[in-house]
Amino acid sequence: MAGYEYLIMLGFVLVFVPSYVGMWKLFEKAGEPGWKSLIPIYGQIVLLKIVGRPWSWIFYLLIPVIGQIIAIGVVADLLKSFGKEKVHQIAAAVVFPFIYFPYMGFAKDVKYKGPATQIHGEKSTRQEWTEAIGFAVIAATLIRWLIMEAYTIPTPSMENSLLVGDFLFVSKFHYGTRTTTTPLQIPLTHQKIWFTNVPSYLEWVKLPQYRLPGISKVKREDVVVFNVPPKGLNDGIDYPVDLKTNYIKRCVAVAGDTLSIKDQQVYINGVASPVPPEIQFSYLILSDGPISERNLSALGLSVEDYQEHGRQGDGKFAYQMWLTKSRAEEIKTLPYIRAIEAQKRIHDEGTIPYSSYYDWYGGPDSTRLFRWSTDNFGPLWIPKEGATINIDKSTLALYGTTIKLYDHNKNVKIDGDKLFIDGQPVTSYTFKQNYYFMMGDNRHNSLDSRFWGFVPEDHIVGKAFFIWLSVDKGSGLANRIRWNRFFKLIK
Repeated sequence: MAGYEYLIMLGFVLVFVPSYVGMWKLFEKAGEPGWKSLIPIYGQIVLLKIVGRPWSWIFYLLIPVIGQIIAIGVVADLLKSFGKEKVHQIAAAVVFPFIYFPYMGFAKDVKYKGPATQIHGEKSTRQEWTEAIGFAVIAATLIRWLIMEAYTIPTPSMENSLLVGDFLFVSKFHYGTRTTTTPLQIPLTHQKIWFTNVPSYLEWVKLPQYRLPGISKVKREDVVVFNVPPKGLNDGIDYPVDLKTNYIKRCVAVAGDTLSIKDQQVYINGVASPVPPEIQFSYLILSDGPISERNLSALGLSVEDYQEHGRQGDGKFAYQMWLTKSRAEEIKTLPYIRAIEAQKRIHDEGTIPYSSYYDWYGGPDSTRLFRWSTDNFGPLWIPKEGATINIDKSTLALYGTTIKLYDHNKNVKIDGDKLFIDGQPVTSYTFKQNYYFMMGDNRHNSLDSRFWGFVPEDHIVGKAFFIWLSVDKGSGLANRIRWNRFFKLIK
C-alpha cells in the first residue's frame, strides 16, 4: 500500500476516535453510560431514545440512501437536544464530527436539555421534518459527491478479492471529484427514481464536465469504480457519462502502456504484472455424484462460484467452478473428486477488436489479424492523451470505436479503412484524453475491457477504498454477516 494511503487510514482513525470520545461524553451528559455509544445497533437505539425518536427508526437507518438521510436528521436532533440548533452548528457536526462532538462533550456550558422532539413543540411536525430532511439531503449529497460514496458488489467478477454482498466505500478525492453534466437531477439518485423506471434526471440543461484536483492518478493494480462506456451495457440507453452504470474492476494497464496476455499471465510493456493474490480462473470438476450444498458451502463456495452440468456419459457429475489456485488444490484432495482440470480459453467469441476481417479460428487468409482470447490477448497499446496514431484498417479496428464514441468528436464516420471527421478524411489522429484497461480478478467470469474496450478518463468515478460491511445472502442467518471482512482495505 502506498505511503499516502497509510496516511489516509491514519486520518480515518483520527476522525473516528475523537468522534466516539465526544459521543461517549454526550451520552453521559444525557444520563446514559458512555460505553453504550460504542456498541453497534444498540448504541444507535440508545441515541434515538436520547433525541426522542422511536427505537424502530433503527430499521430505517439500515436502508440504503434513506438511512443516510435519517442518520443526518438524528445528528440534527442530537444537537437540538443540547441547545445547538443553528444551521451552521448542525453543518459543523455533520461535516466535522471529530471536532464538534468532542467540543460539545467536554464543554461545561453545553448541557442536555431533553429530547429534541419535546423541547421544540412550537414547531409543527411537518415543519420539523421538512427542515431535517432538507438539511440531510443537502449534506448527504455533498458528502456523496465530494468525498465518499457507498457501493455494493452485485456480481462475482472480482471474486475472491471482492465478494458478492460486500459493501464498500469508494473514495472520490483520490482521483478528483467530477462535476455533474446534468444538474437537473433528483438528489441521491443515479439513473432512475427509486423503485421505478422513471429517469431521475432531465437533460434540459447540460454542462461540460470537469474534474477537481485529486491526490493521485489511476495506477496499475488499483481497484477502480467507473461508468462502463458501451451503450449496450447501459440498458441500451445513451446516459450522460456520470450516470452510466457503475462497474468495479482492477486497472491492469494505464495510458501509454502496451498490454499482452500470454497463457493467462498479464504483461505490461513486456514485464509480467503482479498476480492478484485472490485471482480466480475456471476449472472443470468431475465427481462421483452430486456435491451437496453443505459440502460446497464448507469449501467456501457460493452459488456464484459454480455451475452444475449434470451427469456425464461415464456416470460422473461435472461442475464448472471459478476458483483460486489454492482452493483448486484443496478440492483435488477430496475423496469424491475424480478429476480437476484448469480450463484454457483459446477462442472466445466476443473479445475485442470487432472488425469484418477479425478471424476467430484461423483460415485460408494468413494475413488476417487479431486471433485473441481472454487468456491470450494483444499486444494492445492503450491510448494516451496527446499521442498520435496513423489511421489504417488495423488501427481503426482497434481504436475506431474509441475515436468515434468517447474522444469528444462530432460527425465521425468510419468507411472501410478511412476515417472522416466533420466530412474531412483523417490520416492520423491525436487522442484527447487518457484511457485505461480494466479486468476482473475472476478472470474467466468477468465482462471487462477484453470484451468492450478501454475506459476513458472522464468515466472514472473513484478508487475502491475499504469494506465496511459484508453480507452473504446465501448463508444461514447465524453466518450471514462476514465479520472478518469488516473495515478490510481493498488491495
